[in-house]
Amino acid sequence: MQTWTRTRATPPLLKRLNEQTVLETIRAGAPISRAEISRRADISKPTVSLALRTLLEAGLVRRAEAPRGPSYGAVYFEPVPEAALVLGIDLGARFVRGAVCDLGGHVRARQDVELADTDAERALEAIAALHASLVEATRLGPDLIDGVVVGVPGVVEAGTGRLTLAENVPGLEDRAFGEELGGRLGLPVVLENDINLAALGEQWRGVAQGVDDFVFLSVGTGMGAGLVLRGELHRGHHGAAGEVDYALADAAGSADPSAPSLAALTKELADKNEHPTSLAPPYDGRAIFTAARGGDALARAVVQEEARRIALHVASISAVADVGLVVLGGGLGANGDLLLEPVRGHLAGWLPYPPRVEVSSLGEAAVLTGALAVGLRAALDNVFARRGGPVAA
Repeated sequence: MQTWTRTRATPPLLKRLNEQTVLETIRAGAPISRAEISRRADISKPTVSLALRTLLEAGLVRRAEAPRGPSYGAVYFEPVPEAALVLGIDLGARFVRGAVCDLGGHVRARQDVELADTDAERALEAIAALHASLVEATRLGPDLIDGVVVGVPGVVEAGTGRLTLAENVPGLEDRAFGEELGGRLGLPVVLENDINLAALGEQWRGVAQGVDDFVFLSVGTGMGAGLVLRGELHRGHHGAAGEVDYALADAAGSADPSAPSLAALTKELADKNEHPTSLAPPYDGRAIFTAARGGDALARAVVQEEARRIALHVASISAVADVGLVVLGGGLGANGDLLLEPVRGHLAGWLPYPPRVEVSSLGEAAVLTGALAVGLRAALDNVFARRGGPVAA
């Protein structure tokens, strides 16, 4: 016989639910009047008034200026964006980027630090220093930071949080980096793959806004993809979804568009001496694309092959996931003026349903924007619980 349990809706619990509903209604429609909150939330005006009193005392909402037009003496309300802050970090092999945003999603401070050399220990020190500097720049208290989201160049294993495939930052592999950083900062820390965060950044404020099924493909020193399906990030069984370096197996060497393979391809074509060129080793990706824009024959041949290789990876993802959009990013993938048309052309010839292909609109800020987006989701919930206090069910 099945036994049913029922949670009793106690007055304190109902009070908290009403307060949360009123807060969410204000966030969605600010500036908004008491009467309009009552109408949209389907809660009586006296109950709305009680909830507003608590939210005002907790510093979660405040009175706002009335919108243009007749207000008939109504009082309007809006959320307090600086009730909590989020710290986002983008950790790379040669840099650490950081930003702090408020609950309205407004960036209150942003700083980038270039590092001559990076290992896990230096990364911890750099992030701790950046945290202090960013908080000071906001001119708000450090206790307002709700949490930290860090984009890392590796796989964050599902369930364990263990970092793997993180060779770009020596010492990061298999290290409890999130716990160490949290202990140093005294804050909860969430680690996420950097390309996954780039995808979420584009979904929040970039070219992928409103797109439910898309992939962010980063091509630079390495290659990786962030896959969003049905509006949610798809991490996979182990947390390793998007490790497209392994997608083509034995054929990957001849289809790799990342910087080391691009340099090797350039040398191979240069040795054949079939294309006049001004390029000289070492063959840097930026120099290759700059020369291609200037009409250099060898550089243009390399860029055409680069587009084909990128299209091969896009095709393999699209044939399986049938995404509607592919966003190209990274140091090489961002060269849309030379890559977009040939990539689109290859896909049109290979696939029955080729995806739309665009270049990232956020550039190097994509990972950082995604980190803020993830932290903001949590902070919007946490700030209510923290300011309102626990309620026993």
